[in-house]
Amino acid sequence: MELKFFYIFSILALLSAGCVIIAKNPIHSILFLVFVFFFVSGLLILLNVEFLAMLLIIVYVGAVAVLFLFVIMMLNVKIYSTYENISRYLPIGFVLSLVFLFEFYLIIKKDLIAYDLLGFDLLNNLVGWLGTIVFTSNTTAIGTILYTYYSFYFILCGYILLISMIGAIILTLFRRGDLRRQEVYKQVKTNFRNSVNFSKR
Repeated sequence: MELKFFYIFSILALLSAGCVIIAKNPIHSILFLVFVFFFVSGLLILLNVEFLAMLLIIVYVGAVAVLFLFVIMMLNVKIYSTYENISRYLPIGFVLSLVFLFEFYLIIKKDLIAYDLLGFDLLNNLVGWLGTIVFTSNTTAIGTILYTYYSFYFILCGYILLISMIGAIILTLFRRGDLRRQEVYKQVKTNFRNSVNFSKR
């Protein structure tokens, strides 16, 4: 049963990823990207990595994809036809695809790292790793490592997100000349004597 769900999520994730590239409308591309995140999170749940699955949905779907959508809406990105000059990008895309498939083949065949030369079997026989590992949940293990060994990188990511949030706010401060805005400061500052003129007849 799990194998069937694995194939279903994998096929849907690949189809959605292809639609991200093929779609002409950037908003449709972001929606297909959200589908990719959902299907990949389903694959992570099948692999018993529930923390990363929920993190993928909360961070990427709830923050990154929505941020992309807001940026496209704020900057008024026009929809262009991407099929006019697509032929000139085919050679470099073909080369990158071959490189990716070759690396994927090396990872599957375990030829990227010579495991036998490193002697992992000998180490496993000498050290009882199963007896020394404390069986905890994924959330506890990731939290312990994240807030101890990788605390500096965690704080650095927080600063990067802060800078990106400030940049998004600056993008919204662009003023258009053809729009009439309500300036609350000037309205509060106005005086009765300066705003009302009395005329004698």
